Amino acid sequence: MTAPRLSAGTLARAAPGVRRPQYDRTKLRPRIVHLGLGAFFRAHGALYTDDVLGARGGDWGIIGVSLRHPDQRDRLAPQDGLYTTLQQSPAGIEARVVGSLLGVLVASEDPAAVVARLASPQTALVSLTVTEKGYCHQPATGRLDADHPDIRHDLAHPEAPRSAIGFLVAGLARRRADGVPPFTVLCCDNLPRNGALLAGLVQDFAACRDGGLAEWIAGHVAFPATMVDRIVPATTPADIAAAAQATGLHDAAPVVHEPFAQWVIGETFGPLGRPAWDVAGAQFVADVAPFEHAKLRLLNAAHSALAWLGLLAGHASVAQAIADPDLDRFTASLWREITAVLPPPPGMVLGDYTAALRTRFANPAIHHRLAQIAMDSSQKLPQRLLSTIGERLRQDLPIPCLALAVAGWIGHLGGADETGRPIALSDPLADALRRAAAGGAPREIVGRVLALAAVFAPALAGDARFVGAVTGAFERLRRDGVHAAARAAAG
Repeated sequence: MTAPRLSAGTLARAAPGVRRPQYDRTKLRPRIVHLGLGAFFRAHGALYTDDVLGARGGDWGIIGVSLRHPDQRDRLAPQDGLYTTLQQSPAGIEARVVGSLLGVLVASEDPAAVVARLASPQTALVSLTVTEKGYCHQPATGRLDADHPDIRHDLAHPEAPRSAIGFLVAGLARRRADGVPPFTVLCCDNLPRNGALLAGLVQDFAACRDGGLAEWIAGHVAFPATMVDRIVPATTPADIAAAAQATGLHDAAPVVHEPFAQWVIGETFGPLGRPAWDVAGAQFVADVAPFEHAKLRLLNAAHSALAWLGLLAGHASVAQAIADPDLDRFTASLWREITAVLPPPPGMVLGDYTAALRTRFANPAIHHRLAQIAMDSSQKLPQRLLSTIGERLRQDLPIPCLALAVAGWIGHLGGADETGRPIALSDPLADALRRAAAGGAPREIVGRVLALAAVFAPALAGDARFVGAVTGAFERLRRDGVHAAARAAAG
């Protein structure tokens, strides 16, 4: 017998023990617009908001925006925005139905509706999880990519944008013209100094439209920095089946997550306020940077290194890769290289943090696919690894594990693992990366890849110590394989 579809009308039929919204959803208003309604936000920011509503009430409802595709809307609309979260740990599964999401807009279908929602006086806050590539910037410089096709389109069609940047500026321009106070812009992607970076991109784009608009944004719009942390693998058909078994209701859009969650947020918000996310465990701090650095350079760097090397070794998930003794030992050595030049955030012991990370990575209930982590790697490499490499080189410290991580990235661009099985490359620079990694001796391949200025700053690409370390690691990787190269790097 087929389980009934999750919706407001069937929620009361959920299995006993399934947590459900503890507030009146009819009182919610569209106070938050979230650009990039993927699994991560629904397992993180929307869940924090749901907790606040349950504890304090209020009207902080969320309108999600899918920038490209209607799939998320088509799954969630028949469910009245309701969806299931599955917290997975070795102890089992905990199911919960989340009610903070009111609806979903599809920007590619009706950009005017998205701009109107952003311009509405009800909208107090706009948050984003559009992934690194969604900011249409040059990762090596942090500046707006004026030649990006979406940016060129949005400057030519300001009322029908495609990019997140274009939508933010269109909404803010309308509010300025209408005399409506601006919304706060809350970037929740893994970018260094994400609030300041996004502010700069928005102002650069606005300046191309109207210098006065750019000045107004600079003087009136708040862009708090954030650090977000929770492992959220892509949803699979098995997860949909698990949600139905746990709840007794069919959910076409469940999300899976680990027990751990962290959200560190800068204190500066605009005049329209924010939810009391601190009630749900978020930390509001004067300076997010130390927390951001620790997360980007320890969790995200290790995830990326394990993804590239693990894929080459034939592994499929983080848990499988960290269970490989050579990659486990390599990861521990990589963390030692990083922590030697990383000031700890207030109240954090870095050794305890990395020990907790290893436990999280090894969670067998979370199938976090290496291929998912490896996507868009050209956008992730600079902040996850290259910044630390630059700091170690400035202190004249060796970089054996960091260099092997970069070599692993170059190796995975070749499109096959050590047994010849294909490795898919999903990256906005895919064509250039494939050309650079195709054919020739290891030294030639490394030279072509490091010459990609969109990824590697010229000063680093021209540093003989960096070039030599990466070339040596790549040669060893090609000659001896992942396991021997990992043992050599770990020492």
